[in-house]
Formats: sequence, C-alpha cells, structure tokens
Amino acid sequence: MKIEKDTVVQFHYRVGEPGQPATESSHQGQPVTALIGSGTIIPGVEEALIGREAGERIEIEIPPEKGYGPYRPDSSQRLPRKHFGSLRIRPGQQVQLNTNQGPRVVTVIKVGVSVVDVDLNHPFAGKTLAFEIEVLSVRAADAQEIEHRHVHGSGGVAH
Repeated sequence: MKIEKDTVVQFHYRVGEPGQPATESSHQGQPVTALIGSGTIIPGVEEALIGREAGERIEIEIPPEKGYGPYRPDSSQRLPRKHFGSLRIRPGQQVQLNTNQGPRVVTVIKVGVSVVDVDLNHPFAGKTLAFEIEVLSVRAADAQEIEHRHVHGSGGVAH
C-alpha cells in the first residue's frame, strides 16, 4: 500500500544538519506513528513520505520553511524558577516543560535566582535538516482516526 492522505504510517528516522552526524533518532525507542494529512509531522517529512511503501528508505534535506520554520530572535520568555522544579539547569540546556498546549522543548538562555530566561524556538528552527527515514508499515486509517485526526491503538492515542 502506498502512503497517501488518511493512511497511517509507522517509521524510524535520524535527523541532523547536512554533512553532520544525526542529533536525534527514533531507533533507540518507538517508531513514529502518524496519520498522513493530520499535520502531526513536519510538512517536508510528510511530503517525502507520499507515494512511498513499507520497506523504503528515504534520504532528504528539508529547508526551514518545510521543517520547524524560521528562527525568531524575539521568541524568548522569562519564567519563574519554580516551573523547573528541582532540575539543575544551565544555559544552553534543552528542557521539556508542560504547558497548556502540551509538552514543549525550550532552550535555557540564562538562569537567575528566581527566574529563568528561555528560548521558545524549536531547537531545529531556522535549520536545513537532513533526514534518513525507514518506512516500517502503512495501513488505511479507520473512520474514527480520520474523524479525530490522530492514530488510535499501538503508537497512537488510547481513548
């Protein structure tokens, strides 16, 4: 089965900057499971997957506008230190915070006694990315997955 809108695809990936070693990989954990057309994966990866089948390997470069967008220098925020709990944080460290919109990775800019300045840009914002993708499986999404706009069951949402 070919990957198209409203199919569920499961894949492993490695990603980094072109010509550099990968800085992130799904191979040590669970593969990504996504409903194509739901907006849950970056546009460049979704476009590269369209028309592919299980067993295919893809190597692609994705520009920022099809990845995590441009780097926004004004996208920083000062947060109370208490939001970081007992974490020992330092400038340059990436930390996942729980927000009203779900978990979000931020980069620590400056640590004060009672406040922490963070960069809200995604760590890959403004960067061209080199992806290696291995398509593991493809299946048709069921009616409820299409209606809810996410995958249910293994690798997806349970409700």
